[in-house]
Amino acid sequence: MASDDRDLPLWTPSVDAVEGAEMTRFMRWAAERHGRAFGGYDELWRWSVDQLEDFWADIWDFCGVRASKPYRRALASTQMPGAAWFEGAELNYAENLLAGHQSDAAAVIDASELRELREMTWGQLSELIAAAAGGLRSLGVRRGDRVVAYMPNIPETLIAFLATASIGAIWSSAAPEFGARSVIDRFGQIEPKVLLAVDGYRHGGKAFDRAGVVERILDELPTVEHVVTLAYLYQPGVSAGAAQPVGAASGPEGRPARRLSWNELLERGAGAEHSFEQVPFEHPLWVLYSSGTTGLPKAIVHGHGGILLEQLKKRMHLDLRRGDRMFWFTTTGWMMWIFLVG
Repeated sequence: MASDDRDLPLWTPSVDAVEGAEMTRFMRWAAERHGRAFGGYDELWRWSVDQLEDFWADIWDFCGVRASKPYRRALASTQMPGAAWFEGAELNYAENLLAGHQSDAAAVIDASELRELREMTWGQLSELIAAAAGGLRSLGVRRGDRVVAYMPNIPETLIAFLATASIGAIWSSAAPEFGARSVIDRFGQIEPKVLLAVDGYRHGGKAFDRAGVVERILDELPTVEHVVTLAYLYQPGVSAGAAQPVGAASGPEGRPARRLSWNELLERGAGAEHSFEQVPFEHPLWVLYSSGTTGLPKAIVHGHGGILLEQLKKRMHLDLRRGDRMFWFTTTGWMMWIFLVG
């Protein structure tokens, strides 16, 4: 390669691609709203940095965020730390993700070493989320409670997360390839009420039973009152089945944690209607963690409103629109699973 070529981009979109891009559509919409013109992406970016309040309010309106209570001002305080975003607004992340889709359109397409390629519609996904939320509520999960998952990147994990978010409870996940200590170091900091776990998984043609690891995790999570187990390894291709026996871990004050299967959780909430808990903009949605290379993993909290707006913005960067398909190979222990969900 000639030295002069090193500064050239590897790929440049066509004129037609730029013209029809979601970012271009937003740029024109914002320009008309504010009575000004943008010369291109760089100018739009600079405006978004210089005019924070206008930019994020525009993202809210352009993307049609659903909120039960309006915000008083997009940015009430720029003080750091402590910036006050969208004060007064109440909304729910899960409600916004599920809104406006055709019930028979594809929502999730998945495959794994244990399952053939299959498709789930928005209608099916919505129904399962409502059932899982009803099941979690029947276990006493309420707004602010923590629900954690030791599960892979499969539809059940997505369903459990959005069910948790719909209640206003707080989610956190770890990948099943993590060892017990890695999971305890993370989940132990947030005192979860419910643990969802798979019995195992398959990778590279090998089966990995995780029942023993789940027991070691539970031994050091005394706040867990309920354990929901998905038979994933031992019933390949079946999304709901009897939980594998995993002993008798103790819940609060030494009481045994109640055991039930994923199927039993859904049966508890069968026929439930959606009820989206309306929470303040900054209400915690999930807890992520740093790598833990310097002491315990550091907890990182994202709120319902903030992450919703950030993901709506990223949709424009990815130029995603209704009917498009996005793939990212990730585990649930990585922030890219969160990115994929959004």
